Amino acid sequence: MPASAEELVELLDLETIDVNLFRGRQPDTSLQRVFGGQVAAQALIAGQRTADPGYAVHSLHSYFLLPGDTAVPIVYDVESVRDGRSFATRRVLARQHGRPIYAMTVNLQRAEEGYEHQDEMPEVIAPEEGLDLAKLFRARDSDPDGTWEREWAALDVRYVGNTHRGLEPDPGRVAQSRLWIRVAGALGDDPLLQQAAFTYASDMTLLGSTLTPHGVNLSSPEIQAASLDHTIWFHRPFRADEWWLYDQTSPSAGGGRGLALARVFTQDGTLVATVAQEGLIRHRK
Repeated sequence: MPASAEELVELLDLETIDVNLFRGRQPDTSLQRVFGGQVAAQALIAGQRTADPGYAVHSLHSYFLLPGDTAVPIVYDVESVRDGRSFATRRVLARQHGRPIYAMTVNLQRAEEGYEHQDEMPEVIAPEEGLDLAKLFRARDSDPDGTWEREWAALDVRYVGNTHRGLEPDPGRVAQSRLWIRVAGALGDDPLLQQAAFTYASDMTLLGSTLTPHGVNLSSPEIQAASLDHTIWFHRPFRADEWWLYDQTSPSAGGGRGLALARVFTQDGTLVATVAQEGLIRHRK
């Protein structure tokens, strides 16, 4: 996986191989399958590239269909569904070995003024006060082979707390988890690259929040976990390479699946995105 912001930018730079057809490279990785955030971010880039620059992505809705093969590139086939005066829509199908592994619908909009309101950001500690996950893993010897540094060094993640530790109890929510996240390096000023980098990072911790009430985590051998779908609504422009609060909750789990929702706030309290994901959290018998 990318070990720096520069490598993440390279990963998101797709090759154009024909009209509405793109190829995404693979990073060096020891992961068994393609990271979901990678294929989502590359698909977003592919969809936006086929639209007029006056449009900006306001939402994406996607499904993970098959595990991706980390040994071969991914081909992204984009269908132009709509080009209206205000909105545009693209469908993106990611393929490997002739089979679809991921499908995304991207909606875009030209900038306009409108009514404004937003939720208030919860009171949380500053990013610098949070627990650095990379340092935490090293200190606890829970990452003896250096997986975190090798796979996730492009991201700076600071743990704030969850339902059982670090957060005030909320009787109305059974599962909460909060983290500060940013890309560990400058990405530049391209808004699409900032959105794609955020999309990449948004898949990293969300499913784990669904297991908070159950005393297990995604790395446990008793859990079979996988992202099933992923949705993002972009409310306002922001930078993925500056701190953003990932305020995650899980309102429901059942049938081997867990649902996670997240509000995304910048440090000044601006609500910039909302994310939803359902994933497999099957208990191995």
